[in-house]
Amino acid sequence: MSRIIFATGNQNKMKEIRMILSDIGMEILSMKEAGVDADIVENGTTFEENAMIKATEISKLLPGDIVLADDSGLEIDYLNKEPGIYSARYMGEDTSYEVKNRNLIDRLDGVPKEQRTARFVCAIAAALPDGSTRCVRGTIEGYIGWEAAGENGFGYDPIFYVDEYGCSTAQLSPEQKNEISHRGKALRSMREELLKV
Repeated sequence: MSRIIFATGNQNKMKEIRMILSDIGMEILSMKEAGVDADIVENGTTFEENAMIKATEISKLLPGDIVLADDSGLEIDYLNKEPGIYSARYMGEDTSYEVKNRNLIDRLDGVPKEQRTARFVCAIAAALPDGSTRCVRGTIEGYIGWEAAGENGFGYDPIFYVDEYGCSTAQLSPEQKNEISHRGKALRSMREELLKV
């Protein structure tokens, strides 16, 4: 039976992944838990390309396993879809999200709500043991708030607000967030793909 190896070291992400794929009946490990330590250059120009690069490169090290990789980020329309595919590296890889979030809010100073539209995008690629690949995308639409709020999320969650709940994604419970999030949607689409394999 294949295992699912997710090409990430992010424990918050692994928590979400395990919750959403809990009924797939396979062991789900992070790259680190599978004993893989690889530094992959993500030089694609889209979320899909970067996810595919990660999945296919890691699968060369783990033949026989299903390797999943995601690339996700925040697109802010008013800022020409920044930070986009550079979301994790925006303002430098070691810059805290507190600083990144503050910077984005400052850059939108005076911009009315209808022009603060944004979305989280998540592309998930799968490299399967037979050499075939799959790729899916999930998005969630919202807007950038005027202040960071909430303790539940990570990354840009505290500044990303959804009208449906009238709060930031960092103020949602993990269950609510998985229900509507870009990663939740992409993982459920990928789950359907994997069940066909």
